[in-house]
Amino acid sequence: MSKPAELRDQTDEQLELLLKETQQSLFRLRLQSETERLEAPSEIIKAKREVARIKTILRLREIERGAVAVDVPVAASS
Repeated sequence: MSKPAELRDQTDEQLELLLKETQQSLFRLRLQSETERLEAPSEIIKAKREVARIKTILRLREIERGAVAVDVPVAASS
């Protein structure tokens, strides 16, 4: 499991690859859970949190790029 600071240092491509790998790992863990071969059920929770962290960082970067590209005040009234 990566720390958020370590994830922020990675490029978008690296994060996309890590996201894909983590989602595949989560799928395998869920499969093991259904076949009763999962040794540590907490691994599913850890994988879900890792996916959420990665998606959050990617979304924040997407929002930042959009805000910079538009360069319009967000709180425009009337």
